[in-house]
Amino acid sequence: MRLEKMTVLVTGASSGIGEAVSSHFRREGARLLLTGRREQMHSAQPDDVYVPGDLNDEAFVAGLAAQATESFGSVDVVVLNHGLQASSPLTEMAHEDARNVLESNLLSAFLVMKHFAPLMPAAGGSFVCVSSRLGMVGMAGQVLYSAAKGGLIMLAKGAAIEWAPRNIRVNVVAPGLTSTPVIEAAIQRRPDPEAYRRERASQMPLQRLATPEEVADAILFLASSESSYITGAVLPVDGGYTAF
Repeated sequence: MRLEKMTVLVTGASSGIGEAVSSHFRREGARLLLTGRREQMHSAQPDDVYVPGDLNDEAFVAGLAAQATESFGSVDVVVLNHGLQASSPLTEMAHEDARNVLESNLLSAFLVMKHFAPLMPAAGGSFVCVSSRLGMVGMAGQVLYSAAKGGLIMLAKGAAIEWAPRNIRVNVVAPGLTSTPVIEAAIQRRPDPEAYRRERASQMPLQRLATPEEVADAILFLASSESSYITGAVLPVDGGYTAF
């Protein structure tokens, strides 16, 4: 029960890594405030508070913070798991698509940090930002996504220094290719899904995709007191991809 009686906000909670995080944290005793774009989160439990909405909208984020204060009084941990990926050659990406990628992966994280850091108790708290291996290395066709996720890493590092006097820790998990419903659906759209899966897995030294639960394990470590002297760090969970 590493998070017993602690209140946790999980963004992007309705599927994939966010859903795995919610399940892990619930088992560890956390009280959960969950948000996502879907109107309903089918795996939410009766004691969870699920509030759907758009984190690019500062009014919604401010309202979510007010909901947290009303329901729980304070927030001990924030897991910033939301984001948007758009694949396109740089010269072919529409301005609006580029704006959406930057807002959904970086500026919305800034808004959540801005409104939720003041809710953390005097004893401190923990932010865990979910970036990507592509926040650490570049990839053709993912330039704006990589820039946004790299920006998220630097946002976390700066906040870690700024909030250290308040004992608010800010760390980053950088997953590699993970077997989420979105990724699995993309694989199944390929002419030969299993061949494509093997091709992608072969790019990882561990020769497989991550599971959402493996990423959630790393997030739990950085959220809990087990990492009490770690802040401003980036933990790759990528099967060795960024070790090259």
